[in-house]
Parts: sequence; structure tokens; C-alpha cells
Amino acid sequence: MRMLFIGDIVGRPGRDLVQARVGDLRREWRLDFIVANAENAAAGAGLTGSIARTLLGAGVDAITLGDHVWDQRGFEEEIKGLERVCRPANLPTACPGRDHLILESGGFRLAIGTVLGRQFMGPKVDCPFLTADSLHQRTVGAGLADALFVEIHAEATSEKQALGWHLDGRAVAVLGTHTHVPTADAAVLPGGTAFCCDVGMTGPYASVLGREISPVISRFLDGMPRRFDVATGDVRLSGVRVEYDPATRRCTSCELVTVRAE
Repeated sequence: MRMLFIGDIVGRPGRDLVQARVGDLRREWRLDFIVANAENAAAGAGLTGSIARTLLGAGVDAITLGDHVWDQRGFEEEIKGLERVCRPANLPTACPGRDHLILESGGFRLAIGTVLGRQFMGPKVDCPFLTADSLHQRTVGAGLADALFVEIHAEATSEKQALGWHLDGRAVAVLGTHTHVPTADAAVLPGGTAFCCDVGMTGPYASVLGREISPVISRFLDGMPRRFDVATGDVRLSGVRVEYDPATRRCTSCELVTVRAE
């Protein structure tokens, strides 16, 4: 099974690149599943129902979210009707939206879930380790899925690495998002789980984490509040491509990929 996980889509530049290339990438790489984090897709913060439907219509199979899940007004109602969008699983149970998804391709069922980290992060959430355990029990353990894919949306690399080792041999992949900077540690762990601390962002790299450079520098210099518009230069799609062998229940490859806008 071949999977592509696309890192944080930032604003219109990121959305446009995904829409333009995702179909070609599916054919070129013979992908069974394409999953994308889109928590920054709406003007750099949050998601809307309209944008979610556009990304799904372009060929993304499932959308995950992070700590900006509720940034767009009214999305707490819209998410209820988006069957292929899931919120972080360790948010309070009273929050709307699905806490995981199950996709199917060629008879193979892949469960997908996101957990938020707790180190240096704002939202008050349940333990990501115990939540990931619960996701595995409720999907693979219950016979509802053949394998589990886990995204950890977190700041601390230590927390991401620890979750990777915690789930090694139980999850298809543990892939990190949130920091927007791709890390050079994509690998298959000894138990067969694909891992990467951060798959990077999909958006403008001539920027500071996707935002226009000048106001961010000025904010660091004087501390005054400013509007951080989404930048537009050097747009790239960043993610991780994973191959998984259902017969051995092990990944055979985990590769960081970058696709530049033409």
C-alpha cells in the first residue's frame, strides 16, 4: 500500500498547489491513500467547509486538523457534515467532529487519527500516548481497520519521537506536523513503523512559517502586534511518502518528498 501524507497546507498558495498536483502525484506514484493536514488552509489559520470540499474534490482522500481547528468562525458546525475530515482525537469528547477516519482501498482498511502534543502547546488535551493507544484498540483492535496511521501535531521533537517509539510495530506510520519545517529523520523504525518528526508545510517557503517576512521580523524587534499575511513566494508541497506491506505488517520505505510549483 502506498500512502502520501501532505504537511500543513498554508493559505491559498498551498491549496492551489495541492489542487494542481495531487491528481498527477496519485498517478505517478500509484498512491492508494492521500491524507493532508489542512488546519492552516483558510488564510493561514483554520479550515472552512468550502475549502475542505475543494481539497477533497481535487483528490485528497482525508483531511486532518491541528490546534487551529476552531479558528474559522462557524467551523464547529460545518465539521459535523464533513465525513472525510477529522479533528484531533485528544480534544475533549464534547467537541464536534470525528476523532478518526477509516479509508478503504483494494480491500485494505486504513484508520487515521491525529493527536495533539502537550509540550509547549496551548490546547488542554488528553494524553496523546493513551489516546493513540485507544485509537488502535477502537479500530485495529476491534477489527474495524487493518492498520492505523497516526499524525502527531506537536511542538516538541522529543514528544514526537517518543510517540513513534511507543507505537513502533503497532502503527503504519507516526508522522509529525505543526512546526512547518521538514526534518531530516524520515525512517522506518525497527518494528516496521514509518516515522518523521515533521513532514513540513505545503505553502510558501520564502516566508517565516508561511507568513510574510517583514512583519514577522518587525514583531521580533519591537513586540508590537501586526497582521501576518500569508506569503506567496517559493511554493512547495512537502510531505512523506510511505510504502506498507500488509503481508508482513511492516513499512518498506519512508521518504520525505518535496514538489515545487511550476
